[in-house]
Amino acid sequence: MQVAISDPVSRIVERIEEKIGPRRFRVWFKDVTRFDVTDSCLRIDVPSSFVGTWIENHFADEIVTAAREVLGNSDVQLGFTVDPTLAGKVCQPQLNRQAESVRQTTQQPTQASAVRLKADNDTRPLRGRLNDFVVGPSNQMAYQAAQEIVRHPAGIYNPLFVHGGCGLGKTHILQGICNAFNEQRPDIRWMYVSGEEFTNDYIHAIRTAQLDKFRTRYRNLDVLVIDDVHFLANKKATQEEFLHTFNAIDAGSKQIVLASDAHPKLIGQFSESLVSRFMAGMVVCIEPPTFPTRCEILHRRAVKLNRIIPQEVIEYIAENVTGSVRELEGALLKLIAFNSVAQLPVTVATAQKALADYLSRTRPLATISDLENAVATFFGLSPADLHSTRKTQHVALARNIAMHLARKHTTLSYPQIGRYMGNKNHATVILACRRINKIIAEDEVVRWPTPTCRKSMKLREVLEQLEAQIRA
Repeated sequence: MQVAISDPVSRIVERIEEKIGPRRFRVWFKDVTRFDVTDSCLRIDVPSSFVGTWIENHFADEIVTAAREVLGNSDVQLGFTVDPTLAGKVCQPQLNRQAESVRQTTQQPTQASAVRLKADNDTRPLRGRLNDFVVGPSNQMAYQAAQEIVRHPAGIYNPLFVHGGCGLGKTHILQGICNAFNEQRPDIRWMYVSGEEFTNDYIHAIRTAQLDKFRTRYRNLDVLVIDDVHFLANKKATQEEFLHTFNAIDAGSKQIVLASDAHPKLIGQFSESLVSRFMAGMVVCIEPPTFPTRCEILHRRAVKLNRIIPQEVIEYIAENVTGSVRELEGALLKLIAFNSVAQLPVTVATAQKALADYLSRTRPLATISDLENAVATFFGLSPADLHSTRKTQHVALARNIAMHLARKHTTLSYPQIGRYMGNKNHATVILACRRINKIIAEDEVVRWPTPTCRKSMKLREVLEQLEAQIRA
């Protein structure tokens, strides 16, 4: 891991390693991240949205606590920016360890979960609130559905399935629903849990012979909210248990809210029974924010950081950063850090100077990140699997398709794609693209395993579905 500011950053990094342990630190932070501190802002540069999301979901509390302890500031704000140049600094064994770490999350029992459970009188608020959600044409339907669920649980939007790319607000919507229940409907028994946490709780229940307790906990709810439900892909037993949980809650006319990176039909290795139940409710897509929405997001973030950013600077960032909310906030943090260190006023000129390198590196990455996330979800894998050295037919097919789509839909060169996808040689990318083009030309069928059978489909149709998902 690289250090941008030696003294406070070094102490924060040391404290983080103490809190999460040296093994996990080596896997997810060493040589993969770069920290920067400006006033009350801690920015972490990561090589991909996958790594950033994983760190945020699993270590955010420890990182913020460490920063507050070192800086003596209880208002520290955490932000992430994506820097693709960091991908080339990661050794292959570390990428393999990341993939193994993801797989092991469903093999180790968990004693303490990050679940928020109103039924256990745990009323600590989650971070997302509907009042803070910036509404625009790209997310208005999801927001309105969330409000309707708060007013009338188990009404017309049941189940509600929200899907969209990383960093577009799915988690914010789900957490906002739970917080709204706390404030407006304290009688509602709700649970917020990720797909990973549901899986871990289920495995722990089996290993400790507490399956009845697990079922009672999950099924006697008024509202069950599950984020990242695509994590259940390729987990047959967990899917079967979730299907029974789903049926029990639905039979009791209770509410279910789900979120995923992909449309239900594009989640690989998911049982048809679950997909059909998801499709029976309200399926809504959150798309990248429009220009006015991006401006409003930046304005609200600046206010939260107690910064005055001129409107023309807000508009400059919004015009040039068109992907996720996380990327918008990362660009703003980058600008604030630059102007704080350089002691310059916040103008369009300084914004252009501060963000020139950042924009040139992140523009293509947003696309390739979306591509590999879509491919990984479709095949029931994680991006870490695509970056690893695993060469099973299943993983190799997904990796080749991701490389082909990256070459087709981005301006990245073969070496750049190879570095991003696990430091592969450029010749590997060339061969992958040739293989995919040959299969397309011959209109061949490709096959891959699912929890119940081997699935087959013409590669042309696979690519059409993936490209439709990316455009959605």
